[in-house]
Amino acid sequence: MTGTSKPARKRRTALLAASALIGGALGAGGMMQGTAVAAPACTVDYQVMNDWGSGFTASVTVTNNASSTLNNWRVEWDYATSGQKAGQAWNATVSQDGTHVTASAPSWNSTLAAGGSANFGFNGVHSGSNPKPTTFKLNGTTCNVDVEDPDIPDEPDDPDDPDNPQPGDRVDNPYAGAQVYVNPDWSEQAAESGGEAIADQPTAVWLDRISAIESGSAGENTMGLRDHLDAALEQGADVLQMVTYNLPGRDCAALASQGELGPDEIDRYKNEFIDPIAEIVGDPKYADLRIVNIVEIDSLPNLVTNVSGRPTATENCDEMLANGNYVKGVGYNLATLGQFDNVYNYIDIGHHGWLGWDDNFGASADLLFEAANAEGATPDDVAGFAANVANYGALKEPHFTINDSVNGTSVRQSKWVDWNRYVDEQSYAQAFRQEAVRAGFDSDVGVIIDTSRNGWGGPERPTAPAAKTTVDAFVDNSRVDRRVHTGNWCNQAGAGLGERPKAAPASGIDAYAWIKPPGESDGSSEDIPNDEGKRADEMCNPEYEGNVRNGNSMSGALPNAPVSGHWFQEQFEELLRNAYPPID
Repeated sequence: MTGTSKPARKRRTALLAASALIGGALGAGGMMQGTAVAAPACTVDYQVMNDWGSGFTASVTVTNNASSTLNNWRVEWDYATSGQKAGQAWNATVSQDGTHVTASAPSWNSTLAAGGSANFGFNGVHSGSNPKPTTFKLNGTTCNVDVEDPDIPDEPDDPDDPDNPQPGDRVDNPYAGAQVYVNPDWSEQAAESGGEAIADQPTAVWLDRISAIESGSAGENTMGLRDHLDAALEQGADVLQMVTYNLPGRDCAALASQGELGPDEIDRYKNEFIDPIAEIVGDPKYADLRIVNIVEIDSLPNLVTNVSGRPTATENCDEMLANGNYVKGVGYNLATLGQFDNVYNYIDIGHHGWLGWDDNFGASADLLFEAANAEGATPDDVAGFAANVANYGALKEPHFTINDSVNGTSVRQSKWVDWNRYVDEQSYAQAFRQEAVRAGFDSDVGVIIDTSRNGWGGPERPTAPAAKTTVDAFVDNSRVDRRVHTGNWCNQAGAGLGERPKAAPASGIDAYAWIKPPGESDGSSEDIPNDEGKRADEMCNPEYEGNVRNGNSMSGALPNAPVSGHWFQEQFEELLRNAYPPID
């Protein structure tokens, strides 16, 4: 989001500008100003070691010329022709999208010390010519180009130049060109549990109760919010992702994720949860760190789908609609944390199997806009929306679309699609973004899609469209989402890790992100003593035969799960086995 008119942001910008003026006056008053020395911040040496006409071997050496250590290094370049393809690699993970190539550090050699170098290579193919790339970037910084030494004072860059954003500047997409914080609590657990290959992936920090602000989220984690922010600075990260998740009467349509605050405790939510978070986030030492705030999942959509007049209604959701505390809480969250230029608020929009029907879609966008204007919030406080958080909807269904038909019968009439307008998360997210703009949100909003558990790989993944015999057989045998029903959400059997976190992967999509840390349970089928307000939920029982919210289908849940947010080893191992794309 660029160009905000929030008064609080204006006040903060004025203070920062005043500080800059004071510093400039001191310099002009007699402190010696250094002369900036031009030097590349990084260098990349790309060599074709062998070329046999249709294929080649490349060796790439990257050097960090900056004065600080760089973690989780990433080198990017573009080929000049579409016929150039990077292939099997060593000492890095190399992927290609069109002509754009990304080489990511291996987990065992992910740090580039100041002045340090790393070498990797790959085998490639080409049709026609094979020119060397001309421009390289290291974690978003252009290499082989003279730049001013950041350790020597010089004339400041133009803060209003949109093509040269400075640390702390408000940007349209906080993920673009950014290094995202890797949560050490999750990373260590994942590595110890057999996930060394993916332990360097960034995941979100969950603030799911008041005590989590100081002592960490559920389970064995011990780091509080300030600990994570400090660790992000140490990592040299540009972005930290957090989930604020503690509304009064939280998740009114389920039991596994209900929380510590009663339906009427809106004042405690404001004073004891959001305000202390704001106090920490507002520390000037974090001003250059972009903080992505995923706002209260599983809340506002419930006020559309699970209230009186719907067969899916619950008494708890009727109560939350009547007292208005979901709308008030989300509005207060947006306004309070949105006062900081470095905070990017993303409101939860459920998933396509929840809000994709005509009677849910527009009504949800309108309700979100109402919340974005409550308790002092404005749409300027909203950077975008978060889809599929802690859920399993396939990112893309590769073998059929909503426009397909079988013998004249639309796939919308299949039991699986059930008249929904969408068959996967990306098409839903892109469409919801447009609907949100219609409802009144700014046109530059984006969407994050949680891909932590929606890969659906493994041997059960279809590799081609099924025969068009009947519409149900075609859809059921073509879809990669192997759940029993799109309404199933608890510890789903057969699920796998999805797309790895990635910035700006598609139009309107700010990022694929791992918001739900893989391996953390969705909930238990039996009451397990805890101090987090979480209870057993039938949807977490593999023997449960369902309710109206999942079409009276089997739950599809794995057995023996712990309380939500706690480590579930059996699920983690299954996510690794069924990852798509597969784990190298």
